Amino acid sequence: MSSLAPPLLTLMRLINRGNAHLGQACAWLTLFLVLATTLIVVLRYGFGIGATALQETVMYAHALIFMGAAAWALQRGEHVRVDIFYQQFSARRKALVEILGNLLFLLPFCLFLGWNSWDYVTASWSTLEKSNEASGLPLVYLQKSIILLLVASLTLQSLAELIRFGLTLGGQLPHDEVQHG
Repeated sequence: MSSLAPPLLTLMRLINRGNAHLGQACAWLTLFLVLATTLIVVLRYGFGIGATALQETVMYAHALIFMGAAAWALQRGEHVRVDIFYQQFSARRKALVEILGNLLFLLPFCLFLGWNSWDYVTASWSTLEKSNEASGLPLVYLQKSIILLLVASLTLQSLAELIRFGLTLGGQLPHDEVQHG
């Protein structure tokens, strides 16, 4: 094993752990989503009561579930993949495909999204943007920040994937780090 492998493995494990914790926390929001949506329906159709703030909270949670857990899904290999050929590839060939996919598609996408959303998010923060609805939440700037959370977590997970597949390609990934799926 090269002298670079241990620090890279440590970095990869740290990123994986952080994104796993974030993804698991976001996954628990699905329970909140079901309960809150049920409450909204009961309040609206059972009692004729509107719950704008609760509806907006559901919208924020929905965004956080998908954007906050995206890196965790990537880490676990749960993202969409058309694997007609990929499933037959050797570990080294899969590693090469993953490296190229990260370098040619995922990282440029993250850079593009980060670049194009930065002004959008910072403008919202500069005014502490609030809901347009009178009874809505005064936290629109936090919801927009979820975009940057997606960019950061996916960029970091892409780095972890590049380390993992780079070490796989070089035959330096420890056996316990090999993921099968």
